[in-house]
Amino acid sequence: MNKRVTKGIILGRFNYGEADRILTIITPDYGKIRVIAKGVRKEKSRLAGGIELFCISHISYIPGKRDIGTLVSTRLATNFGAIVKDLGRTQLGYRVLQTIDKVTEDECEGAFFDLVVETLQALDGDVDSNLTEAWFDVRLLRLLGHEPNVYTDTNDQALVPAAKYRFDYTEMAFDNDKNGSFGEDHIKLLRLMLTNPIRSLTAVGRSAELAVQLRTLTNTILQQQL
Repeated sequence: MNKRVTKGIILGRFNYGEADRILTIITPDYGKIRVIAKGVRKEKSRLAGGIELFCISHISYIPGKRDIGTLVSTRLATNFGAIVKDLGRTQLGYRVLQTIDKVTEDECEGAFFDLVVETLQALDGDVDSNLTEAWFDVRLLRLLGHEPNVYTDTNDQALVPAAKYRFDYTEMAFDNDKNGSFGEDHIKLLRLMLTNPIRSLTAVGRSAELAVQLRTLTNTILQQQL
């Protein structure tokens, strides 16, 4: 029996048969896995407590000969329970899980697991949700190799602090435009998002305000890359 033990976050789940459930789980050690939780929908199932959404769980499972393994045991490690108390944060949490499931391969690196953990921690706390969403998008873009250019413009010239810019989605770079919506503060915050943990950005002046526009930008870039 080749049992594996790891941590995991549920990305998606659906009912199977009379009492089973198929789970898609992202882990730091084995990438993205799919397992069947047998009998989990029965009232006294020992597996049920560790496979809720917005949680980190300790799990053990037996890999399948094809693509679906068998869940053996679960134990709740961290419950981000405050997320479900706010509709907007809950919807964003679902978006995070669904997006990670969509863009990752089964052999994805542990950095994707870390990104989900940090994003759920922010949603569970008091970090502004617009800032959290923009940060998640831009960090995911970086992991996927599609991060925006935040240092030179479409003409390969260094971005100027006092200038105004629009974003060219074809070139994945800013274009100098006196009527543009983006300025020095937006670009500074984007640079910080690419290199810093989300919680440190709450100390940046106007970060929540700037994130409203940046969220639209990062959402659009990500949708184009999906």
